[in-house]
Amino acid sequence: MREAVVPALVEVDPDLNITDLLLRQTAKPNDPALFARRGAGDDWEDVPASRFLAEVTAIARGLIAGGIRRGDRVGIMASTSYQWSLVDFAIWFAGAVSVPVYETSAPSQVAWNLSDSGASAVFVESERHRQTVERARELEDLSDVHAIWTMDDAGLAPLIASGRDVADATVEERRSAAGLADTATIIYTSGTTGRPKGVALTHGNFVRLSDNAAAAIAAVAHEGARTIMFLPLAHVFARFIAVLAVSAGCVVAHTPDVKNLLRDLQGFRPDFILVVPRVFEKVYNASKLKAEDGGRGRIFAAAEHVAIDWSRARQAGSVPLGLRLRHAVFDRLVYGKLRAAMGGRVRFAVSGGGPLGERLGHFFDGVGVTVLEGYGLTETTAPLSVNTPEKIKIGSVGPALPGNGIRIAEDGEVLASGICVTPGYWQRDDLNAEAFSDGWFHTGDLGELDDDGYLRITGRKKEIIVTSGGKNVAPSGLEDAIRADTLISQCIVVGDHRPFISALVTLDEEALPGWLARHQLPEMPVAEAAGNDAVIARVQELVDAANERVSRAESIRAFRIVPTDFTEATGHLTPSLKLRRARVVADFEDVIEEIYAAKQR
Repeated sequence: MREAVVPALVEVDPDLNITDLLLRQTAKPNDPALFARRGAGDDWEDVPASRFLAEVTAIARGLIAGGIRRGDRVGIMASTSYQWSLVDFAIWFAGAVSVPVYETSAPSQVAWNLSDSGASAVFVESERHRQTVERARELEDLSDVHAIWTMDDAGLAPLIASGRDVADATVEERRSAAGLADTATIIYTSGTTGRPKGVALTHGNFVRLSDNAAAAIAAVAHEGARTIMFLPLAHVFARFIAVLAVSAGCVVAHTPDVKNLLRDLQGFRPDFILVVPRVFEKVYNASKLKAEDGGRGRIFAAAEHVAIDWSRARQAGSVPLGLRLRHAVFDRLVYGKLRAAMGGRVRFAVSGGGPLGERLGHFFDGVGVTVLEGYGLTETTAPLSVNTPEKIKIGSVGPALPGNGIRIAEDGEVLASGICVTPGYWQRDDLNAEAFSDGWFHTGDLGELDDDGYLRITGRKKEIIVTSGGKNVAPSGLEDAIRADTLISQCIVVGDHRPFISALVTLDEEALPGWLARHQLPEMPVAEAAGNDAVIARVQELVDAANERVSRAESIRAFRIVPTDFTEATGHLTPSLKLRRARVVADFEDVIEEIYAAKQR
């Protein structure tokens, strides 16, 4: 199949905007809870729609009194929190446009986002963020930024007080002024290459997509369903889910520090969660390490095997009796404990931001957490496609969501159209001309459509490695296979215009001590372990296993374990945990050159 277009399930009044999604909830007689905030201890206090609306309106009054005009851009630089969504909606109620900034951004990145968008003001979470914005002023002309507001209660209080005299009619005029075609937010791509591009997303992108997505996955996103947000709200994936939750009436909690995620999952007990694949890898690896360190490694390995087999059989349509019995035994011994660690009530996990891989998809499905893997970009307001509870094909990213279309170009590139697609990049007609053709957006990803219209991503055009022998190699499959082991943190495959494929591998600093102990090796730092014969031999085993999936010409012929990990702090990962390949290759050029020089000797 070369094209699949799915009609919209829900039609939306063109005069509506995102704020109407909130008013839809406050109009309900039961005043449903939309958020939950941490109270005393591990308790969570629900925030009803009416209370959220009152707080949003109060801040919107302050913005209007503070000189924010209709269409002005207002930055938000903060970690994931209730206040993030509060300020986001307040900006929309004031008729303005929000500009998310990753709270980990460097001054140069902040300077670009605020200057390129022409921001008039910015909300920050802390004094540290305020200082970053002030340093950004030294790098770019940010004379239009006339106000910096702090988002905590103490910082919001003066802003709220300043707007007390703003009339209800003024707020309503601002709130209702935007229609579906108007810009709601400018989200800057995390920038694996070059300067980030501002993606202008409209109220219609969010409203139409939210209502249609909620209809498509009603078993997941519905009134009263609870979820906990820990991904950055500056990223389009979490941002869309935040709006979808208001549209559907879900209850959203927030945990800004992933170190507290396990405790918060167990305290809040969500019904569904949203994750990026690296989070699933961490959960799986931590569970496996805990089992191995406790002497239950063989039990976990057997349980893993049964979970994957059970999931594959279920997807095929029939689970043999013997497999059902073994699955029931491991459900009591292993799977139930894993579900309890996630709060005990998680039925669904929505996965995006990168390929999950069939192994992990089947594993978690076998554990009892149905993974709905989807696909999208900032330019598609996150989900272009997603698996639905009614029909899941693990390994695919599902069919197009209602109102959207997918086309596979002659060269295999995935093209997108429909209600999710941005009208264009902010003030970049040159990029728009490159990105769109005949109403279809070029995603840059490679994929296939099956006979049911389910999309499978096979690689990324810009990441395809072409060896000097002319062989095209998609690196992600090899990387995912190697990174799946608990000992490995990151893997990057290289070899463009080289005679063969090679790889750089980093070790997981948290997993290393346990691995060394289980192999009767003394404790040692990562830098020393990178040159240890036993560690190198284990990585070679992983490389050999990965190579079994590909042809000889595509296989990894050499690798090096580098002593420093690829992280966001080192600049090698984006805030959404994607590899900045060009940066890694540049920073480890000497290591890569040594690999190929050694093979030639």
